[in-house]
Amino acid sequence: MTLTQWFIFLLVIQIIHGLGTWKLYLKAGRKPWEAFVPIYNGIILMKIINRPWWWVILMFLPIVNLIMLIVIWVETARSFGRNSYSDTFLAVVTLGFYSYYLNYVTDVNYIENRSTQPKSGSGEWTSSILFAIVAATIVHTYFMQPFTIPSSSLEKSLLVGDFLFVSKFHYGARVPMTTVAAPMVHDTIPGLKVKSYLFDDHKGSHSWKNKLQLPYLRIPGFEKIKRNEIVVFNQPADTLLNMNDFHPDRNYYKPIDKKTNLVKRCVGLPGDSLEVRNGYVYINGKQNQLPDRTQLQFSYYVQPKNSRFNAKFLKDRYDITDYFGIINAQNTYRFSAISDAALAKFKNHPNVASITPVKAEKGVRDANLFPQHPDYNWNIDFFGPLYIPEKDETIAINLESLPLYKRVITEYEGNTLQVKGNQILINGEVTDTYTFKQNYYWMMGDNRHNSIDARAWGFVPFDHVVGKPVFIWMSWDGLKHPRWERFFTTVHGKGKATSYLIPFLIVLLGWIGISKWRKRRKDKS
Repeated sequence: MTLTQWFIFLLVIQIIHGLGTWKLYLKAGRKPWEAFVPIYNGIILMKIINRPWWWVILMFLPIVNLIMLIVIWVETARSFGRNSYSDTFLAVVTLGFYSYYLNYVTDVNYIENRSTQPKSGSGEWTSSILFAIVAATIVHTYFMQPFTIPSSSLEKSLLVGDFLFVSKFHYGARVPMTTVAAPMVHDTIPGLKVKSYLFDDHKGSHSWKNKLQLPYLRIPGFEKIKRNEIVVFNQPADTLLNMNDFHPDRNYYKPIDKKTNLVKRCVGLPGDSLEVRNGYVYINGKQNQLPDRTQLQFSYYVQPKNSRFNAKFLKDRYDITDYFGIINAQNTYRFSAISDAALAKFKNHPNVASITPVKAEKGVRDANLFPQHPDYNWNIDFFGPLYIPEKDETIAINLESLPLYKRVITEYEGNTLQVKGNQILINGEVTDTYTFKQNYYWMMGDNRHNSIDARAWGFVPFDHVVGKPVFIWMSWDGLKHPRWERFFTTVHGKGKATSYLIPFLIVLLGWIGISKWRKRRKDKS
């Protein structure tokens, strides 16, 4: 739905609300017309049900408002003496239309200065749980979201089993596009294996499900994405089911905010010219200088001197992410994700005969990589050069460059595109230029041979950016052994990461002690 359609939709809702409550407003000592005025009617309703005015703000927050609507339906009925379980049930199952029954059929009396305290233990628990969900949803959506590292693409910087807090407000929090969804749940409800939101995955559908989607909106942030920052984003070419089913040329038309969450390093910014040479990134012709905490990793063939070669032992000893068994008749092993530091030690092992880098040959095309076009002979180690689109910048478009930007023009920026002979038509008009509507970024993993990243799907639009990882609050090795040195460490920064676990525990225990002391002092007085 467009903003205009949403405005009309909300106006209709206001009329429905006014028609169903104007007599209740009158019985509460208000004017009937107050039930019809948008926003103002909400403020007056909060006075009627004896709740704070700022609840109206919660009514306009997607996802949160689904919970608040239920609460207000029930609270409205109770403000007019309808406190039974059957009244509560009817208020909920009728989606608030129970107010029409109260408004036109029954002769209810308004209870002024009604107590809002729950009258039973179960009611108190229900109230506490509901508002805990509301508070957690607001924090999760607009401020900070927990995130777990699922893969080794940023190995050494972020490890599998790291639990992060991802800031939504650094780059600006996105307003949820899926207005009907379970709170604090991403694509699928855990355990049930059903979608957590209401949406049709068929492009061009005119069902009412699609019409309840908000257009892309983002609250302004206070900083821009910097080069080499680690960023959480929604995978542009989503796989729908899982990462092993990756097909970048396929689209499922999921809402942007429900696409798979990924975490990579932003090595290319809008306006950059990027190229990968021998596995290393070059920006505008110069090799990209990574932060000192970063350790690039590549794959190597390792040939042992004798059969006493223990690959698993050496993998653990030299902090290597993974290895493959014997791959040929020469008893050669393939080790994945060896950093330069590990390589310097590993090659001096007495049972290592030779170590050979695993590198693709320049000019040999990998058909699975972006832009999946036969004219581009690119692979994971030799890729580009290409221009990263920048908002409001205009580039020349021809049949040679079109494969690089076709997905941007059509999928991300919503244009129609046709090729007729040597002519390119965008939105039905012949053109040889294109002006980009938003910024794009190039996201890659540090584990260069074990990362599905921008080399597979191309550019990441800014509207797909989720946030900035800022803190590792917990880390487990295989969910069996805690990595205590990684608890409460920062994601970005210079030098070795420092754990703030001990200072945090001291502050926590101090706060608990002071709280108990103040409570005892208050009890005595």
